[in-house]
Amino acid sequence: MAEVQLRAVRKSFGAVEVIKGVDLRVPSGDFCVFVGPSGCGKSTLLRMIAGLEEVTDGQVLIGGRDVTDAEPSRRGIAMVFQNYALYPHMTVAQNIGFGLSLAKRPKAEIEDRVRHAADILQLSHLLDRKPKALSGGQRQRVAIGRAIVRDPKVFLFDEPLSNLDASLRAEMRLELAELHGRLDATMIYVTHDQVEAMTMADRIVVLNGGRIEQTGAPMDLYRHPATPFVAGFLGSPRMNLYEGEAARAMGARVYGIRPEHVLLSPERGRWHGRVRHVERLGADAIIHLDVPQLGDLVARAAGETTLAPGSEVWASPQDGTEHRFPA
Repeated sequence: MAEVQLRAVRKSFGAVEVIKGVDLRVPSGDFCVFVGPSGCGKSTLLRMIAGLEEVTDGQVLIGGRDVTDAEPSRRGIAMVFQNYALYPHMTVAQNIGFGLSLAKRPKAEIEDRVRHAADILQLSHLLDRKPKALSGGQRQRVAIGRAIVRDPKVFLFDEPLSNLDASLRAEMRLELAELHGRLDATMIYVTHDQVEAMTMADRIVVLNGGRIEQTGAPMDLYRHPATPFVAGFLGSPRMNLYEGEAARAMGARVYGIRPEHVLLSPERGRWHGRVRHVERLGADAIIHLDVPQLGDLVARAAGETTLAPGSEVWASPQDGTEHRFPA
């Protein structure tokens, strides 16, 4: 494992600057997640670390070594992509060991490394199968195995779970988190899914428009977002955010309160509203309210709530959970 540093990194495609002076340090052994909306620059930044995109300006360091102009093969990284890129005519074992075969490593070493990676990823019983006989999750594990056998300093993941269904994504999130614990490796992971970021990361880097909005531990960003963008991006359902007169009445340029921090009462509270819609999720229910002072307000309630469209209710923020942003 190794530390990754970006120093004033910029990337332009012609006259369009897509990465606008990023400074970042990912400590050795961290699981760091780049998150943000489509087009924010997160995949471009990852590809610059990998050496798949040239750096227009600035430096990329891995393990203290300047690799800004180094070939990808000389950076000590291994990358796992969104598409598995497995060879359909090869077995699982051959796919995992393919890079070592290209490097002309001894056959015994290849077999040993492949067995080790297969044991870690619970693929030992599938080594003789071909990709068409595997599930999506198993194929993704084979792609990860191909990275593990290279024994890289840094693992790079570019939205590796986006092709999987929801239940499989949840399984693979757990597997990747456990894999990080077993390998004790530096991992940088790109996703647009804030749930993936919150559940897996040691450190989240929120990107917006080619710049870093905020970095920190998941719960630090959840509790103390520095900007309205971060506040609205992390958390599900997203934070209620208000500008204009509604915010000024709360002493802010932008006022925010998370749905899970809105208390509902039939008798008294800060805001009076009418229920517009109820989304029942089982253990929870998402309540959509029309509140004259605010407009739309979303609250999270217990799944057994008796509230229904048309119900009148009072809403109040829990103590210490309001967010007031200067702009």
